[in-house]
Amino acid sequence: MSIYYRNFPRALAVAILAMSVTMSAARADNDSGKYGGENRGKPLQPAQTNARFQQECSTCHVAYAPGLLPAESWRKVMSGLDKHFGSDASLDAQDNKEITAFLVNNASNRWSAPTAPLRISESIWFKRKHDSHEINPAVWKSQQVKSPANCAACHPQADRGDFSERNIKIPR
Repeated sequence: MSIYYRNFPRALAVAILAMSVTMSAARADNDSGKYGGENRGKPLQPAQTNARFQQECSTCHVAYAPGLLPAESWRKVMSGLDKHFGSDASLDAQDNKEITAFLVNNASNRWSAPTAPLRISESIWFKRKHDSHEINPAVWKSQQVKSPANCAACHPQADRGDFSERNIKIPR
């Protein structure tokens, strides 16, 4: 038997091992590399909602789906409601505790990035999904949109946590 055939099983095992390591690295890169560890993980909008959260948060903006950010981000947001992006959105202690618990319990469970942004629009995944190759910068300044925080301007199902690309309607 030639040396080639005698070493074939060993060479095959080495090739399979190399492919396995490469595929694992690719999966890890998809989980943490593409968006810098910002992987939402849980469904964006939980099956159970919270009436207090809906009532308090949707009076000024869409009640953002808790799965868009990690728990630490929601803790930061809720601890600074007296200076909530230029407004005083303070709540009584009981409402704050209830809403914070809802957001934290339904936050992204796979976020491994070292950051906990206060704004969804500051996250790496948001910036990559909404970069100038995808969205003309003029869209953000249009009367219908006004700001990257106005998800519902382009995502008509945003209040349900549905940001599917098939439903996007970018105002002109």
